[in-house]
Amino acid sequence: MTYDLRRLRLHGLIDRVPHTNRYHLTPEGIRVAAFYTKVNHRILGPLLAADQPPASPEVRDALRVIHAATAEAIDHAQIGHRTAA
Repeated sequence: MTYDLRRLRLHGLIDRVPHTNRYHLTPEGIRVAAFYTKVNHRILGPLLAADQPPASPEVRDALRVIHAATAEAIDHAQIGHRTAA
């Protein structure tokens, strides 16, 4: 738990309340939590629901956009590319 709290604090997602063992979300932490909640609720939940029909065209289009943006970011950062030593 200490490790996780430290990582969240160092990434600016939580702040420790002075003189207590309590933390609160920073504005950035709230934004990140809301984003992941929306992704889970709107995209992952419908796709992973085994008893539901396949994802709607809007969800499939959104996933294509996410995939393209992620691939572009990875290519731009050159993640996964090895340079000759």
